[in-house]
Amino acid sequence: MRDIDRVARRCLGVLALSTYALAPAAAAQTSGGGGGGVYVAQPKITKVTCVSKCATHKRAQGGSKLKVSGTGLSSADELVFHGSFGKDDDLAASVRAGSDSRVSARVPLGAVTGPLSVETSAGGESKPTRPVAILPPPPPAPNPVLSPVPGPHDAGAPSIETGTSRTRAYVGARPAVTFSYRVSGASPSALTVQLVRASDGVAVMSWTPAPVAPGEVQSVSWDGRIDKVAAEPGRYAFRLTAAAATGASARSAQTGDVERDAFDLYDHIFPIRGKHDFGGAGAAFGAGRAGHSHQGQDVFAECGTAMVAARGGRVKFKQYHAAAGNYVVIDGAGTSVDYVYMHLAEPTPFQKGDRVYTGQRIGSVGETGNAQGCHLHFELWEAPGWYSGGDPFDPLPSLKAWDSWS
Repeated sequence: MRDIDRVARRCLGVLALSTYALAPAAAAQTSGGGGGGVYVAQPKITKVTCVSKCATHKRAQGGSKLKVSGTGLSSADELVFHGSFGKDDDLAASVRAGSDSRVSARVPLGAVTGPLSVETSAGGESKPTRPVAILPPPPPAPNPVLSPVPGPHDAGAPSIETGTSRTRAYVGARPAVTFSYRVSGASPSALTVQLVRASDGVAVMSWTPAPVAPGEVQSVSWDGRIDKVAAEPGRYAFRLTAAAATGASARSAQTGDVERDAFDLYDHIFPIRGKHDFGGAGAAFGAGRAGHSHQGQDVFAECGTAMVAARGGRVKFKQYHAAAGNYVVIDGAGTSVDYVYMHLAEPTPFQKGDRVYTGQRIGSVGETGNAQGCHLHFELWEAPGWYSGGDPFDPLPSLKAWDSWS
């Protein structure tokens, strides 16, 4: 949870790619002695340009192709995206062969604004550039209805149609994201469905469904977990391979395609499903109260506005309190955090011990208890939990993050 709250960022100017350029490269370095000279290839970046799949004004975004100009680039192996702060958001992309003065690379989907550098196969590295603006990738194109695939297709291979139920999914939500497919033509002898993490192309899940008669629709579903552990938020895509008895195969998408049958996975959803605001200073975590300080964040909305579980889990408490009104505490599945919702208009229909899924309605915004105006009082508690040895922490950064994508 604390990861969501990180707000430290380098206070550096951001340069649009269309105007980004550096000082001319220095001369190549040489060193030598009596036994002859040794050439040291020190790569340098002088310019970065977005050349395909760019955002407006030729700015880069996840999936864009970049042209990197400079010197000493013939031995470049990777383009490193240094991110915004520290190394936690650093990513690297393989460099495509070019020349000593130019190479190209794709922007990883998880890359964020920050400096770039190139590394060589011999371990050399250029100096980082100044920060380069990188926008998030555009959302995946919806594909809920079965349609023919654009992927590679050998002669004599089965024909494939695929579809994916949604382009936005949440860890632990119901219904899960579903991939459907239909194979026709040649009878398939083997089918494989993979779930590929778009940021690095790694297959994180795999299914081997039994082949069925041509023309029948089959499907697989995924709830955002890998071996019962929540997967990393980000973009994922389903990939189907169908092989005929002859060995001829068809695939549902080209390698590196991050749009076909793709969706974005999020770990939380904003709990109020309607117009809302975060109030003033008195609504914030830590604000003064009679004899204590405010332990949560108030979120104001009209009474009756639907309220959902920001993260699924088990109901830990469900009660009425003179101050909190109708409230419910949910132990977040796969987290060490308790999620607390107060002032519900009516008691939640869930009981202690019930399983709640991410995004499932748990009640409505109200003003029960000691409340002034219709609002949700929302708390987050560290392990071991709510009034059982844990401590509350400021939920506003998390709420704002969830609000940005929900």
